[in-house]
Amino acid sequence: MAASVGLIPGVAQAGPAAPGSGGTHGVSVPDADLNKAAASNFTTFKSPAEHTVQTSSAAKADGKAAATPQASGSAAAEPTVGLTAKGTSARGISLDVAVTSDPGTALSVNVDWGDGTSVTFGANGPTNSTETHSYAEIGSYTIKVTLSDGSGERAVNQLGIATPGSDFTPYAPTRLLDTRDGTGAVKGKVAPYGTTRVKISGNDAIPAGVTAVVLNVTATNTTSGGHVTVFPEGSDRPATSNVNFSAGQTVPNLVIVPVNKNGYVDLYNGGWESVDLIADITGYFTRTSSSGYTPLTPSRFVDTREGLGADKGQVAGQSSIGVQITGKSGIPSGATAVALNVTVTNPHEDGHLTVFPSGGSVPTTSNLNFRGGQTVANSVIVPVGPDGSINIRNGAWKGADVIVDVVGYYSKDSQGAYLPFLPERLLDTRDPADWPYGPLGGQGYIYMPLSTKRPANTAYVLNTTVTNTRGDGYLTVSPDPNTLTDYDNNWAVWPTPPNSSNLNWKNGDTVPNLVQAGMGNNGIVDYWNRGWDDIDVVVDIFGVYQTN
Repeated sequence: MAASVGLIPGVAQAGPAAPGSGGTHGVSVPDADLNKAAASNFTTFKSPAEHTVQTSSAAKADGKAAATPQASGSAAAEPTVGLTAKGTSARGISLDVAVTSDPGTALSVNVDWGDGTSVTFGANGPTNSTETHSYAEIGSYTIKVTLSDGSGERAVNQLGIATPGSDFTPYAPTRLLDTRDGTGAVKGKVAPYGTTRVKISGNDAIPAGVTAVVLNVTATNTTSGGHVTVFPEGSDRPATSNVNFSAGQTVPNLVIVPVNKNGYVDLYNGGWESVDLIADITGYFTRTSSSGYTPLTPSRFVDTREGLGADKGQVAGQSSIGVQITGKSGIPSGATAVALNVTVTNPHEDGHLTVFPSGGSVPTTSNLNFRGGQTVANSVIVPVGPDGSINIRNGAWKGADVIVDVVGYYSKDSQGAYLPFLPERLLDTRDPADWPYGPLGGQGYIYMPLSTKRPANTAYVLNTTVTNTRGDGYLTVSPDPNTLTDYDNNWAVWPTPPNSSNLNWKNGDTVPNLVQAGMGNNGIVDYWNRGWDDIDVVVDIFGVYQTN
């Protein structure tokens, strides 16, 4: 089970140095802790031997089979089979088969996986065997195990299971929580160190059985510094954060968070004064076949400063631009949603941007908020309209420049199913116990080998925070062209960062953003400081997309 997660530990080490750069070091990933976090998805399913149904071969002469349950405590005159299954990956199942029969009894054991495939092996007397299987589609299945001999079927046991991974369903942007007006909760700010809950499953048209949800969470009307942590209701609050804010700021961040069995998530105010919280949904995950995820090397689709992907010039106040998504950079016509990093820059006044699918009305939601003169970025997952495009609306009264970087897409043909983790901190450059190299220098990068031996782990959901900034700059996260062997043997070459950004900061800022980091061909992701001054970087892992 642990190996299936594929998070590779290693000794942090120096990489290639570029002239005038901050250099590079690798992250030592805490493999054991992350495997424990991933294991929260791997439910155990059991159907004990007592559930075996005996089939009398003698009754088959007229084409009918008489089935009777094994009597508890009776002599083992008839064989039985006990079944225990546990998830190993997004689509993977490990099945323990325990056959009980008289010594020397030769049986054929057929495992029907419930998806049209099966495997058969022999048993001679009492036999224990472990069989593994990977399902092509996310969902629930019934495994049927049949014991047979020369006369025909002797016994059957069945076991219902569900794949650990989940597929994505896009959802029209909808506001589920706004403490300013009482939407989804009691009207009024969330108290310091207090929590408010958000109903997900069964809210609006969201179905039951949601395993994780995509929310854009915004903290506003802040009067002190603090942070927001989003987590499934009823579980222990993690020591990680999703949104960081200072007094007077309005700060959004995208969150992908597990949902508890009752359908709720909690939002915790980690500040010492009260704050208003907003949560907008754009999609959810369930264990039903829907849309998988395909990561892409970050690619710039729109930059209004230079006329890339849109007319050159600022997006006027109270107006929208359309962005074609499908048919570009390998995104197919069947894409149902797209993962973006959206940046606003050079705004002339305070406002917000709303990203929404084409063909619909402008929703009453927002994806990022800004003040006049700010440069602000935020991750966005948004449904794609019927014509394969999306719209971006400037909610201010004056113009602003807009930048759009695409990092991946969802489609029915995409194979990446989502496994949420219990949040775990991968990197904190402020902590000398785990990171002896100090801040990340200007124009330097940190390489993070997350899935060098597990190519099925195609992307990770990482919340990234930049803090203790000494000057202005921006962070770029991208796949590394080097292999881990290259780094181990000092063969690595200095990578070229893409023309994209994940978050932007001014001197003294603390800025978070969700990153859906694709692993590329080598399972290593780079964190680039594209500013000229030192920064501290904090990275928390929240989940993985797997293709098996």
